[in-house]
Amino acid sequence: MSRKYFGTDGVRGPYGGPVINEDFAARLAQAAARWAGATGSARVLIGRDTRASGAALLEAVAQGLRAGGAEPVSLGVLPTPAVARAVRESDARLGVMITASHNPASDNGIKFFGADGVKLTDADELAIEALLEAGAPPTGATWTTAEGAVGHYIAAAEAILPAGSLAGWKVVLDTAHGATAGTSPVVLRNLGAEVVGLGDAPDGANINAGVGSEHPAPLAAKVRAVGARLGIAHDGDGDRCLLCDENGEVLDGDVILTILATHALTHGRLVQDTLVITVQSNLGVDAALAAAGGRVVRTSVGDRYVIERMAAEGATLGGESSGHIICSDISPTGDGLVAALKVIEVMLATGQPLSALRRVLQKFPQLTAALKVKEKRPLETLPRVMATIRALEGELGDRGRVLVRYSGTEPKLRLLMEGPTAAIVQDGLARLEAAVRSDLTVV
Repeated sequence: MSRKYFGTDGVRGPYGGPVINEDFAARLAQAAARWAGATGSARVLIGRDTRASGAALLEAVAQGLRAGGAEPVSLGVLPTPAVARAVRESDARLGVMITASHNPASDNGIKFFGADGVKLTDADELAIEALLEAGAPPTGATWTTAEGAVGHYIAAAEAILPAGSLAGWKVVLDTAHGATAGTSPVVLRNLGAEVVGLGDAPDGANINAGVGSEHPAPLAAKVRAVGARLGIAHDGDGDRCLLCDENGEVLDGDVILTILATHALTHGRLVQDTLVITVQSNLGVDAALAAAGGRVVRTSVGDRYVIERMAAEGATLGGESSGHIICSDISPTGDGLVAALKVIEVMLATGQPLSALRRVLQKFPQLTAALKVKEKRPLETLPRVMATIRALEGELGDRGRVLVRYSGTEPKLRLLMEGPTAAIVQDGLARLEAAVRSDLTVV
């Protein structure tokens, strides 16, 4: 049985739409509290990002939690990983983050964390959906506030590097007008860095608007303009990270993971000699890890699937090309600030700039596309798409990959073509796009 409301990262959609509205938020929170077996003393911690709609959804979530028997506690505006950490380090029954991550300000969403600070499984979410009731919970809920979560998160992040280790460093930091605007710059400055800010003036309507990890061009330009040592970009809720080297070249999640994994392998510190990534990551990651004596394990797209596989493998490093980086010995979920600090740790240890460290990954030629579709029809019912995939896979053999999948959070079909030459990749992607347009309505 498939889930109706939950996608790859919680429930998400346009605010005021059929799903993300106060009525549904209250009903979903009530179902989650009932699923968790909440009683009157069971605390549930709630965080949110900087979207204007977050305040109303917080009130609705608190209302639902209270109706489900839980005690809602608001942590205020803070990054998603700070909520996960707070849940793990307290006696809370659940954590709730109100965010649509990298989506525009018009969207919002809700994601849950278990008592261990880890995102819920597909089975957990299906069980919550089964408890949804038609009527909205009673109104008039109240909640308490807790203000220590941000401070604890900042202190834990600062402890990753020695005190004062970034003295003399100039760092450009893009916080996407989001939840990290009050945390990441504080950590970097406390470590001694001179921080040049971008996307650091959230107003409720500008989150992710032309800035952040989805829009790295302003970061790259600013790094070059001010002569920074590196640039760091988060998404709206702070669980992603992209970097930029001193030349203004962008490093995606694959490069970040390869730098961290190969450095750890060199020093015998990559647990189980294993890096967990998704099917979206470049084949060059596999080659780099193999050359360094490690191995790669792949999962479906979604950071929580990476986390589940990391636990099964006993690994502590994994992530996605999108910039979700999980260092599970530090954080129970993806944490953009932790990822940036761990790469800086490698820079400090080796004395090398990012432009040199990034060379550890030689990517296979790869192109991607995301086509907005009117309807998500099952791929196996699309004759031309399936025929094109089979043909391309036959031509590539073990020299490349074809990946076609629907987004778990948006009405989009995502295409990936990877191969031995740029010309083969360009031709393959064009054939895939033509097949999609033949079988589906692209809007």
